[in-house]
Amino acid sequence: MFPRSISNQLLSSVLAASVTAAIAGCAVNPVTGKKELSLMSQSQELALGTEQYPKAQQQQGGEYQVDPALQSYVSGVGQKLARVSDQPQLPYEFVVLNNSTPNAWALPGGKIAVNRGLLVLLEDESELAAVLGHEIVHAAARHSAAAMSQQQILGAGIAILGATTQNTGYGDLISLGSQLGGSAYIAKYGRDNELESDQYGMKYMAAAGYAPQGAVRLQQKFVELSKGKQAGGLEALFASHPPSQARVDANIEHARQLGSGVTNRTQYQRAIAQLKRDADAYKSYDDAVAAVKDKQYDRALSLTRQAQQQQPKEAAFYALEGDLLAQKKQYQAALQSYETAVQKNPTLFSNWLMRGMLNAQLKNYTAAERDLNRSTRYLDTAHAHYYLGQVYEGQGKTTNALSQYQIAAKAGGDIGTKAQARVQALGSNG
Repeated sequence: MFPRSISNQLLSSVLAASVTAAIAGCAVNPVTGKKELSLMSQSQELALGTEQYPKAQQQQGGEYQVDPALQSYVSGVGQKLARVSDQPQLPYEFVVLNNSTPNAWALPGGKIAVNRGLLVLLEDESELAAVLGHEIVHAAARHSAAAMSQQQILGAGIAILGATTQNTGYGDLISLGSQLGGSAYIAKYGRDNELESDQYGMKYMAAAGYAPQGAVRLQQKFVELSKGKQAGGLEALFASHPPSQARVDANIEHARQLGSGVTNRTQYQRAIAQLKRDADAYKSYDDAVAAVKDKQYDRALSLTRQAQQQQPKEAAFYALEGDLLAQKKQYQAALQSYETAVQKNPTLFSNWLMRGMLNAQLKNYTAAERDLNRSTRYLDTAHAHYYLGQVYEGQGKTTNALSQYQIAAKAGGDIGTKAQARVQALGSNG
């Protein structure tokens, strides 16, 4: 489960949308012009996308910050495509996430993300346009809302945000830390929606001046990567965007009808140059995370420090170092690593959360309260509330502690069980 406050908001939105659908019946798909069952009003879609977009980003590593120019570049390509879409009035946003998993996704209302792990697989701007155009169609055609009505995106949200509530004891800190920012957003669309997004995405590409052949090359690449061992690490991408020769063939036919355009290979390669230079650093980091899962902590620490040497600007490398040092009970050194992570990226909830949890463990209550509260500004988690309860209980502020434990207890799972135990203990003492 994920934080109940988020769960209730999503469920309320879906239930309210269902009532609206029962009254409104069919609506016209803005892209195809076909009448389809609409389970959500567009205003509900916009509100839900706006609410969930920052939360989904937080749980998946946050914005890629080492090279801010890449964010502007990708957004520029996306906005060029959005302007020629069938719903240009949507409040489109595009973000590059600091996540090695090759994937891209769209939330209702045009909130779109692409992982840096996907960008390094692409060759030119037309292939990027194929990715973004595809996701724009999902938003413009209201595919995300339809998928959410079937509990598909809702289920993915549970998987994403649930990563923050799976471990509770301080001994599990390293396990928790290795999960934060690593979840993949998976929204499973039907075959018809995928083909529709390919077709109309290529239409947007052509209208924006891009070579539609980029979409053909993209699907050909995905089909090749899906074969055998090459599919490793691409499960999220293929789960949400299953490749097939049928999609390749359909794209070839669409491309024939749309003519030619630019590929902008030089511009694209220039834009991702920093990512390519840092490929070894992120490989070291990903290998470190894998080593953590295998409980090879010394190897993980060595790999993490190697990643730091390769790219000292990346906050995630210091956050993982903090997790590993805490696991070794080198708490002061861990605090310094978390401090560095916070300094390098103060906009990611997990940097504040992990430092706050460690400060709470060390009874640095003032610092812990500051850090934990700061983490909830970016993503509200049961862990933050549980450890705030620990802080207030340690200070003898029983009423405050009980309030925080009660919030954490609603999340369920291990952290909810521990919080409920404290609620009962404090209640019986009262």
